[in-house]
Amino acid sequence: MRDGVTEVGPQRYRETYGRFFEEFAVGDVYEHRPGRTITETDNIWFSLLTMNQHPAHCDANFAAKTEFGKPLVASPLTVAIMTGQSVSDVSQKAVANLGWKEIRLLKPVFAGDTLYSESEVLEKRESEKRPTQGIVTIKTIGRNQTGDVVCEFTRVMLIWKKGFGPMDD
Repeated sequence: MRDGVTEVGPQRYRETYGRFFEEFAVGDVYEHRPGRTITETDNIWFSLLTMNQHPAHCDANFAAKTEFGKPLVASPLTVAIMTGQSVSDVSQKAVANLGWKEIRLLKPVFAGDTLYSESEVLEKRESEKRPTQGIVTIKTIGRNQTGDVVCEFTRVMLIWKKGFGPMDD
């Protein structure tokens, strides 16, 4: 394997994503790219899909009367996009997400904002019950296009060790 590519045959290569447990180091920070610009349609569809009927997300007339003056992006959408941005770096080789905690929504997000996320490895340890896996804890921070931190959370994942799991197929 070299630089995110594995040779699977003569002059044939397969992209690889994510990290095995052994490849995480406490203190490493991974910048997730590309950014993701959130549209009004994203916000409306997500609100409808999740049955979030709060008018601050889907009623421009109502939202105009709030302190924000326009519809807010539903906060679970912000968390979902940030999580998605991190997958190719930190959880592509995960067995499972074990949980999110300390989700903090620090600034409002609006249609037209672009999210950029990064994750720092806070902790890693061997799994006591699963010798082929380890537990990795990361903190993900999301910034908008002006660099303001809009959201942050901690996520805990169960990650395959090298030589184990279905990703070698």
